[in-house]
Amino acid sequence: MRRFNQKQTHKIQKWSLSIFVFLTILILFFEGLSSLSSNTKRRQKESLETALLRNITYCYTLEGSYPPNLQYLKDNYGLTYDESLFFVDYRVTGSNIFPDLTIIERDSDNH
Repeated sequence: MRRFNQKQTHKIQKWSLSIFVFLTILILFFEGLSSLSSNTKRRQKESLETALLRNITYCYTLEGSYPPNLQYLKDNYGLTYDESLFFVDYRVTGSNIFPDLTIIERDSDNH
C-alpha cells in the first residue's frame, strides 16, 4: 500500500479548494440570475397593472363608460402584454362600475 507524500496531499487539498470555490461561485451566479428574473417579472406585472388602470380610466373619461371587455382595450387603446406570462381576469359588473381586475402570473414551467 502506497502512502501519499506531503506534496500529493497538498495538491489534492488545493484542487478540492479550487473545486469548492468554483462551485460556490457557480451557485451564487445562478441564484443571482434567478433573483433578477423574479424581479423582472414582478416589474412587468406592475407595469401591466399600471397600463390596465390607465387605459380603463382613459376609456371611461373619453367614452363615459368602462370598457366592456379586455379585448376592447386591446383593440381601441393599444393594450399589449405577454399572454404567456400573465393571465388577466377582467370582469364587468356594469358600465359605470369599475371592473374587477385580477392579474395572475402564469407558471413558466408549463411552457
